[in-house]
Amino acid sequence: MDDLPLSKRQAAIDGITPSRNELKKQMQDLQELGEALATLPPDRLDKLAIEERLRDAIDELRRTRSFEGKRRQVQYIGKLMKHENPEPLREAVASYRVGSATDTLTLHQAEYWRDQLLLTDDALAGWVKEHPATDVQQLRSLVRAARKEKLEPGARHGRAYRDLFKVVKEHMQSIPGADGEDAESDPSHDD
Repeated sequence: MDDLPLSKRQAAIDGITPSRNELKKQMQDLQELGEALATLPPDRLDKLAIEERLRDAIDELRRTRSFEGKRRQVQYIGKLMKHENPEPLREAVASYRVGSATDTLTLHQAEYWRDQLLLTDDALAGWVKEHPATDVQQLRSLVRAARKEKLEPGARHGRAYRDLFKVVKEHMQSIPGADGEDAESDPSHDD
């Protein structure tokens, strides 16, 4: 009974046999999870407790270029995943996607602030109010230089524009709570 896939093992314990459509749906879910695992960076994939055959199959999927070859490889990964517990794998994929979405949101916010700083002087006061640790003199000089570069005919975004974005992004990423550090640094949590 140990060599049966998890779904069949559970069905044998419960005494319920799943329908053919349920089995197809389970297999499709496993295949989609396998495709999602293939999008994880190799270092994250190394941390997961999966069989060596499954890891090799995922690596092979990454190397495969033809559509039909990928389709068959995904089916094979689904077959191998029947013997794995899918929950830790789903959690790993979900945590990777959340982290990626958070990084994207931070970049969008940094772009927004950079554009606002270039548009109005009031934005600088708002930025300093939200981020008091900012070196105001450096920020003002970058804003001035970026505005000056913008006025030059035919000029692309120059160094000051990029440096302004870099400064804003660094401050956005250092905000407490952006990466879950606020509970540790908050003195009221020292119960």
